[in-house]
Amino acid sequence: MGAGTPLSAITSPTRTSRWRMIALGTVAMLVAGGIASQFWKAQPGSAATEDAPGSAKLNAAPARKATSASVAKVGKEIVTEDMLARECIARHGREVLDDLINRLIIQQACEAEGKVVSQTEVEQEIVKIAKRFNLDPVEWQKMLLSERNITPEQYRISVIWPMLALRKLAETSAQEKIDDEELVTEFERQYGERVKCRMIMLDNLRRAQDVWNQCKKAPDNFEKLAQEHSVDPNSKSLGGAIPPIPMHSGNETIEKAVFKLEKGEISGVVEIPTEAGTRYAILKCEGRTEPVVDDIEEVREQLYEELVERKTQESVAKVFAKIKADTRVDNYLTNTTSHSETATVNPAAKAPAGAKKPSNIKQTSAEKTGVARPKAPAASAAGSK
Repeated sequence: MGAGTPLSAITSPTRTSRWRMIALGTVAMLVAGGIASQFWKAQPGSAATEDAPGSAKLNAAPARKATSASVAKVGKEIVTEDMLARECIARHGREVLDDLINRLIIQQACEAEGKVVSQTEVEQEIVKIAKRFNLDPVEWQKMLLSERNITPEQYRISVIWPMLALRKLAETSAQEKIDDEELVTEFERQYGERVKCRMIMLDNLRRAQDVWNQCKKAPDNFEKLAQEHSVDPNSKSLGGAIPPIPMHSGNETIEKAVFKLEKGEISGVVEIPTEAGTRYAILKCEGRTEPVVDDIEEVREQLYEELVERKTQESVAKVFAKIKADTRVDNYLTNTTSHSETATVNPAAKAPAGAKKPSNIKQTSAEKTGVARPKAPAASAAGSK
């Protein structure tokens, strides 16, 4: 596990946060897909045609005047729309263009299949999500603004609409039947007993064997040994304490090891493959938790809804990846062409007649006088703060 390896590689989220993670996870997935900064509005007259295929489209950019209008005046110098546009392109052009491209990919796929998302559906979805948290829509959107920096308008046009559009594109695969075995597995994962453990994580097998020998000789020193030797920053300072491990948490090796242990017992060295490389865990059992719910019937409906939501998100991600791969995109800003999951630099790519490439940015008065300009923000998932 080590630096850069999350503790979630062997544990799962708490039940109290599961719906919160489902909803915000959808936001994060869409943001990660490059959709978060896009703006969608119904075309004029959409009230009468909102259920017609293709009725939800990106607004066309307003026609540019022959002479660039002034947007500011600093002393005697005029700041024009063109100057402002060049600055915006230089700072945020790639990110915004990627967002627009991805939004158009979704829109075109919907038009090809006659899929439509109405404004009514958008509002209903917001109410539905807010209800899961026992909040009214206004309070839910206030929470999104404070926790994810997503405004109500952005939430509607940049998250909910694309999410619903992708769901409609994925509706066939998302409607897979959920059987009793899946429900039981999810019930055991969320509500079944868990093993309370302490863990020592190491990144070297020889060192792991040495620490394991020390643990076997002095089991009561496990907490101290974890503080001295563990490479997992999350649990090291806590003496190896980690969240209780449930069944079906996603790491079979860890589960098999801990569910065999009795209170006070120490596992062997457990090999765990991670993104950061192979790690070696030593676990000490400190007992079991009591099941939260004994009868699956008490939560069957809720489990079913959560499984449907999870499968829908998985289907949405696959559909979005497919339509991106199937759509050729010639990006004249970055001189790249992408198609069928490839992206190549294409120096010979030329914009069609009438499309302008950004010219070199000239210094503004602020730059000339040495006034520091704020740095462009690092590219990140909008709303994930």
